[in-house]
Amino acid sequence: MRVALQQSLAPHHLDIQDDSHLHAGHAGARDGRGHFTVSVVSEAFQGLSPIARHRAVYTALGGMMETDIHALSIHARTPAEAG
Repeated sequence: MRVALQQSLAPHHLDIQDDSHLHAGHAGARDGRGHFTVSVVSEAFQGLSPIARHRAVYTALGGMMETDIHALSIHARTPAEAG
């Protein structure tokens, strides 16, 4: 996940938190896919709406959304927004 996001978005900051342990026993956790929170700061988000930013993250992750990730919380900001 980290490599895919770094290659696609060239982030200034990237934090990936695995929240899967909070969802033990949840239907989506049974198939082995995880729950994650991603915080990413990238120039690539400049001029994009929040929905377009999320789409950019999903595109970067590609097939992982179907094989490795059950749920994903995304915080996507530009460097100016991050301060």
